[in-house]
Amino acid sequence: MLVKKKIILASRSPRRQILLRQIGLEFIVQESGVDEDFEHIQAPLDHVKILSHRKAVEVGKNIENGFVIGADTIVELDGNILGKPADEKDAINMLRTLSGRTHRVFTGFTILDRPSNLALTDHAVTDVTFRLLTNDEIEEYVRSGSPMDKAGAYGIQDDYGAVFVEKIDGCFYNVVGFPLAKFYLAMQQFQESLGIL
Repeated sequence: MLVKKKIILASRSPRRQILLRQIGLEFIVQESGVDEDFEHIQAPLDHVKILSHRKAVEVGKNIENGFVIGADTIVELDGNILGKPADEKDAINMLRTLSGRTHRVFTGFTILDRPSNLALTDHAVTDVTFRLLTNDEIEEYVRSGSPMDKAGAYGIQDDYGAVFVEKIDGCFYNVVGFPLAKFYLAMQQFQESLGIL
């Protein structure tokens, strides 16, 4: 993927870093420090789009020239947003709630151009169905520590959480944490709109 400017990823997520490297991007990582717990943002789609934009803008304050990429991923079930678990008990409760049901994974991403401050924000939504989980499976997984930094308390890639997933409808990489195909096309479109391709 040809990108004509330096890229700054406003995320410490190792999964996002792996995905962006997968499509040949080189970037530096600069965490935004933005509080992800915005309870007053009720709609899941608004939540991820607003937070991805805030993260990009916050990091962009320190960047003279480049593209800043912000992203946010959440899990939604029955209108409730499930972010990263607060503790092991919270993770167990999340997984019990998801067991045997279909939830939705929302990821918003923003590409911010510096110095123009023009931005493109987009999103992806994927439906994920869990099989019925046993209490032993849930507790063993939580004890591993793996779900503690993941929205919805599970990972679908390189992780035992993959065996919880019965099927998905939509972008697999969105569930990992970043919708690669949509981002790839958005980055091309954004550069063209800026006249720098």
